[in-house]
Amino acid sequence: MAITTSPRGTADVFGENLQNWLKLERQIRAICRTYGYQELRTPMFEHTELFQRGIGETTDIVEKEMYTFTDRGGRSITLRPEGTAPVVRAYLEHKMGQGPLPVKLFYLGPMFRYERPQAGRYRQFHQFGLEVLGSADPLLDVETILLPVELYKACGLKGFVVELNSIGCSVCRPRYREELKEYIRPHLNEMCRSCQGRFERNPLRLLDCKIESCRAVLADAPLITDYLCPECSQHFAQVRSYLDLLQVEYKLNPKLVRGFDYYTRTVFEVTFAGLGAQNAIGAGGRYDGLVEEVGGSPTPAVGFAVGVERLLLALESEGSFAAEPPRPAGFIVQFGGETKVRAAQLMYELRRAGLHVEMDHLDRSVRAQMKAANRMNARWVLILGEEELAAQQVKLKNMDLGTEELVDLDAVIQCMQVEEE
Repeated sequence: MAITTSPRGTADVFGENLQNWLKLERQIRAICRTYGYQELRTPMFEHTELFQRGIGETTDIVEKEMYTFTDRGGRSITLRPEGTAPVVRAYLEHKMGQGPLPVKLFYLGPMFRYERPQAGRYRQFHQFGLEVLGSADPLLDVETILLPVELYKACGLKGFVVELNSIGCSVCRPRYREELKEYIRPHLNEMCRSCQGRFERNPLRLLDCKIESCRAVLADAPLITDYLCPECSQHFAQVRSYLDLLQVEYKLNPKLVRGFDYYTRTVFEVTFAGLGAQNAIGAGGRYDGLVEEVGGSPTPAVGFAVGVERLLLALESEGSFAAEPPRPAGFIVQFGGETKVRAAQLMYELRRAGLHVEMDHLDRSVRAQMKAANRMNARWVLILGEEELAAQQVKLKNMDLGTEELVDLDAVIQCMQVEEE
């Protein structure tokens, strides 16, 4: 076991990559503030039963992908594989439903699934998600589509596609399940082993299979939109009407389903062709039965989640989101001895004034210090030699303009702050 490499499916984030992460996080928090969402931070692990009941025991996540262990108290604990079930648990535990409705929350943090690592997919990955609890208004379905669409646009992403469907409710979906099973049954032996295993337990998931032989079988399968009850049909019509009104482009996909059992009615997925076969950069939908399933009273809800790594990969492919690297305001060049002591004092005075300033810590020559300042792309170089120190001055060099001037030490902060503004 190599201890000098990170575990498979994880990644260190630093340097320019980290700057892109921070820029995206700022965009996320800004748009959530505009839409009135409050941030919620849940624990990174929960009781295993929360995900078994919430996500569904027949899903791939629960059956194959969760990081589950028994703690020292004999409790079954799972690292969170997704964010919605923990949000619902927090909503119930803290009685958020007793306050103003709907409750609008967003989260941003690491999730864990034991999957095969590939581009943009890790075993520790990060999700941004939002949840609205306490209202069945179709306009909120639209909001959970519109907010990420606006986020993608604000980040400069183009060419993404919103796919939309309704998977009905507990009233109309059972009939469709039986019709779908009757259609598939004569061809079941032509389908993959995974689909054969899901046939009785969760036949809708067969529609999500990416294997060509399975897709061929399902090419002429009945469509769930033909089986919607009047209430679901009306809800879906209103969702589409609002999307049209707000000029949100979307594509109807009557075979779109989600990987979690808790979804009802509206489901959607955002894809980006530049990522290849695994092209999803976000998905969500309505889950009106989840709060009750977890132990609360019936509560309508809808939400969305986007994989941060997947979104950053899409943005990188378009070259539209490179963050500006951090740039020090100044670098102090000193000559050792007393000049180093005074340079250290000046550096901390400048930092206390809110300016990012660095100096040499490797006892390098003046020439090497100047090269270091250039590599850091410092805006200013402050040269403090013995003559400057005796005169209580510093030579202030503007690296962008190539100009320099002598400035009194007690005026340096004011001079640099004015230039920074």
